[in-house]
Amino acid sequence: MNFLCAYLYQVTAILSGLLRSCYGCHLLFLLICCSSQSPEGHEPKTEPMLPEGRLSGEEADEEEESEEEGQQQAPRNMPKESPLAMALQILVPFLLAGFGTVSAGVVLDIVQHWEAFKNITEIFILVPALLGLKGNLEMTLASRLSTAVNVGKMDSPIEKWNLIIGNLALKQVQATVIGFLAAVVAVVLGWIPEGKFQISHAVLLCSSSVATAFIASLLQGIIMVGVIVGSKKTGINPDNVATPIAASFGDLITLAILAWISQGLYNYSHPYVSSLVCVFFMCLTPLWMVISSKHPASRQLLYSGWEPVITAMFISSIGGLILDKTVSDPNLAGIVVYTPVINGIGGNLVAIQSSRISTYLHFHSTPGEVPDEAKGCYYPCRTFCGTGANHRSAQVLLLLVIPGHLIFLYTIDLMERGHTSLTPVFMVVYLAAALFQVFLLLCISDWMVHSMWKSGKDPDSFSIPYLTALGDLLGTALLALSFHFLWIIGDQDSDVGD
Repeated sequence: MNFLCAYLYQVTAILSGLLRSCYGCHLLFLLICCSSQSPEGHEPKTEPMLPEGRLSGEEADEEEESEEEGQQQAPRNMPKESPLAMALQILVPFLLAGFGTVSAGVVLDIVQHWEAFKNITEIFILVPALLGLKGNLEMTLASRLSTAVNVGKMDSPIEKWNLIIGNLALKQVQATVIGFLAAVVAVVLGWIPEGKFQISHAVLLCSSSVATAFIASLLQGIIMVGVIVGSKKTGINPDNVATPIAASFGDLITLAILAWISQGLYNYSHPYVSSLVCVFFMCLTPLWMVISSKHPASRQLLYSGWEPVITAMFISSIGGLILDKTVSDPNLAGIVVYTPVINGIGGNLVAIQSSRISTYLHFHSTPGEVPDEAKGCYYPCRTFCGTGANHRSAQVLLLLVIPGHLIFLYTIDLMERGHTSLTPVFMVVYLAAALFQVFLLLCISDWMVHSMWKSGKDPDSFSIPYLTALGDLLGTALLALSFHFLWIIGDQDSDVGD
């Protein structure tokens, strides 16, 4: 059997060159071949990519030869970059991601007046949780693959496609389950304060959430793989570009799919249609679980990677409850268009920092051990004061907050969207909230990534879901407080954009 598997891998490597012009055929062929055999045992949590050994289909003598060659090779050095080069690499995807969140805010501002959103307000609770899938799944995938590229685990075509196929299948399982749980949480959070329960609304929420999570995750996963592979070929550090690009159209795609499916199911008004939609996508889950479990890159996370994504979903749902209650107040209607922007920008920036710190730890430390500068009690100056690579990246990311938000605020104003004018008072309050959000997130990121590494958990898989969920909660809460403050001091005009 081992000989047959090795032969299949050799044939795959030869045929891959012939099938490069057809991406779908290439992916399907590798999926069939690579799923036929998998190594025994589980990988540690700090090793979510491929194990250091060869695949189980290789012969023992090939393993020994590969180990001897690996010992003779020079150790791979971490990519060096100046602050200017880093800023330029981050700037373009940051702006692209920002305009994606602006588009999502505009879409949310429009669809809040649709019948489904007006009559089933619990959909607003779903919005941060489903948009948070970008951080729970897409950015986590981007961080894992970025680290894999930098440490050289995607140099081999076989290893590369094992990583891609296993992680994509794992992501579909997580998206389906999280979509269903998010709908359950939205139903409960909507039912508790109102004291009434409607089964038709619950079924529609479940169907809309599961279908949106599945479709959006699949589309964004394919885009993410293309970005990682493209970054590797062009020599760009994927840590700087992958996570922002993962979010560039993620919010817009997810929100548009959610609005379209919710309104479509609402118009049909037949519960059995919604039920069939939910059952169909849930029935695909075992297939993705089988594919994911046959790849060492994702098998361990299939069993141990649920804690962060489920916890992050609950955190984002609390932010959704805040949004739901704020939107229901006509005096605070302007918050809708800005919510995806402040949440998305904060999540994008902290995801970059988390990915960079994780890559640094993979290069310079062993699991369970942290660098000397990260030992002892945490204090904010440890994140921003210093000349190290992570200090410089934190400084650059914090400096991007105000100019970035100014660009996005004026873009929304030029599009004549929203219900709030850009008065000086509004801009000062909004920018202060955004700056404070990112400052807190960068501090939490520094502490959390090092703590997870010290405890033996892989930060690429465990930190970003928590951080982006906290970004959603902090962003929505600070934005709601800002709008309440503006209303109290008399700086309001809720008819703008009507």
